[in-house]
Amino acid sequence: MYFKIQILIALFKLKVYKWLYKNRLDKLQSIRWKKLQHILLTSPFYKENALKNKPLQEYPLINKSEFMLNFDQINTMSITISEAMEVAEKAEQLRDFSPTIKDITIGLSSGTSGNRGVFMASQKERANWVACVLDRVIGFSLKKRRVAFFLRANSNLYSSITSKILSFEFFDILGQLDSYVEKLNSLKPTILVAQPSILVELASYLEKGVLSISPSKIISVAEVLSPEDSKYLKNIFKQTIHQVYQCTEGLLATTCSHGNLHFNDDFLILEKKYLDAEKKRFHPVITDLLRTTQPVIRYELNDIIHEKNNCPCGSKKTVIEKIEGRSDDVLSFKSNQNEKVIIYPDFFRREIILAHPSINDFTIVQKTDSHLELYLKQSEHYSLAEKRLKNFLKSQGVYDIIIEQVALKHHTKGNKLRRVKNEKKEN
Repeated sequence: MYFKIQILIALFKLKVYKWLYKNRLDKLQSIRWKKLQHILLTSPFYKENALKNKPLQEYPLINKSEFMLNFDQINTMSITISEAMEVAEKAEQLRDFSPTIKDITIGLSSGTSGNRGVFMASQKERANWVACVLDRVIGFSLKKRRVAFFLRANSNLYSSITSKILSFEFFDILGQLDSYVEKLNSLKPTILVAQPSILVELASYLEKGVLSISPSKIISVAEVLSPEDSKYLKNIFKQTIHQVYQCTEGLLATTCSHGNLHFNDDFLILEKKYLDAEKKRFHPVITDLLRTTQPVIRYELNDIIHEKNNCPCGSKKTVIEKIEGRSDDVLSFKSNQNEKVIIYPDFFRREIILAHPSINDFTIVQKTDSHLELYLKQSEHYSLAEKRLKNFLKSQGVYDIIIEQVALKHHTKGNKLRRVKNEKKEN
């Protein structure tokens, strides 16, 4: 009961701050940053900077590996990485995600970049997260709603906020998806939350007439929602597909009524590390103003973000045009002049999709400087896709590339689907 009261308080604050600081997000950020600096005095890693009252820009820029390397010093609860990892890994093995340390929830990221991350959240932080989800993702309503969510890991968060008007049903993505059809048909969820790859498969069941559900809201999470997947899902579910941009480092962005992703600038400070001269793509550098157990200060994500100038909804929050992928998956080649040629994932996606109108499921992986592996569900169109890719690469000065057709999709169950991947070993 106390936790639900905390959620209501957090929800009330979100509503009030939204009204008070609608056009003054910088003012709200400044107030919250000053408050956070007092908390940082209890973080050994940030204590010195906080004592000197340094501006945010003078704090160190860190990435995931540095964040994990300094786990013991960054967190404010004196919890060691070994303690946290032991609890998180045991939860993964037993598929029981209720254990905590000092009433701090411990979780494990999916580790798609090769190194898994550990995150921590206090009860107050969990309440803030739930309030934000209720306000910006699920939407607050007095009508009875059933949420079916497909995730790699369950959380005691969901069971703790289940009520007479809102219930959560967890579906483990490590299970067989077709085995959930009967349960979904019985549940008849009003809200469906899942990765795009799961949503696409569920949509195919709808097309076949095996699945008979009609959720009023579809929410895509965890993976990049490509334009072609979004178009297909809209066509099948007959509605706008909403998104949540969330990672180990926090709830970063949610969609507005127009379906556009907005960063949560009311409790995040966003810095942009541009990746090209045109300032079209950037890495987000995140400072979470509400995370105190495990402070996230000037944390550089390797996601490639395209910014949108404005949104019809009128919000002053930063709008995302699209999330292209990750910098790990930017492909690199050698030109005939032996010069390095960098090509972003979107270019490959575009060439493959445009090869034939029926192509909607693919993966492409770079193995070496001159070797790519291409999977197409619509395999009969492989030669068209291969031709487009080779012509495109030639236009970039890259020749003599082998594109090998493979029969199996480059995707491990339980991991995030990445349609374009770089698995080349650097010399």
